[in-house]
Amino acid sequence: MDALRADLTRRFRTVTRSLRVAERDVELLSPANADDLISEDDYVQDERLPYWADLWPSAQILANEVAIMRLAGQRVLELGCGLGVVALGAAMAGAHVTATDYYDDAILFASLNVATATGKEIATRMVNWVAMPEDLGKYDVVLASDVLYEHRYAAMVADAIAKTLVRGGEAIVADPGRIALEEFLEECSDRGLVSEPDVRPYVDGEIKQTITLHRLHWRTD
Repeated sequence: MDALRADLTRRFRTVTRSLRVAERDVELLSPANADDLISEDDYVQDERLPYWADLWPSAQILANEVAIMRLAGQRVLELGCGLGVVALGAAMAGAHVTATDYYDDAILFASLNVATATGKEIATRMVNWVAMPEDLGKYDVVLASDVLYEHRYAAMVADAIAKTLVRGGEAIVADPGRIALEEFLEECSDRGLVSEPDVRPYVDGEIKQTITLHRLHWRTD
């Protein structure tokens, strides 16, 4: 991981942030400013913006939740792993984690951050929700945080969950009330997934949000 850290700090202007996950202090390496990473070519191609480079409240809430879940030995998939905060929490809980993102650099930061915090190496993969890979497999738990910021993501995220969640498994999507949320829940229902909301407060200085963990299960009736 030393070589990976050296590569990232060479290619990016970085900062190290401290955060608490399940009563443990961890260090997170991230780009200093996500705006530095905006690429006109990426945006023209498919309206991609580097949301992955920010540390979002939803990710912190979800990381703390999964870190105390009974995940030992379970297969866990994260959709849109960003800096790896949620994957870190799942690894702390003993899960076999696969972290995915549409940005190759996000996957590198996630790998480094999880390894630094837990000493574990996770599986990673570049995944485009527009064309979900057929060989990604099935998982006991599927996780995502703050991924519904565009209307077009509602169906794509619902479809990604439906394709990768085992029967009897659970998906948890942490969301602060993004524009595609209601459409996403409708898309999930259309695919046979039912949602149970679990509301959590987030406070960090002057930042106050309400994050809802949408717990999704396969309909049984």
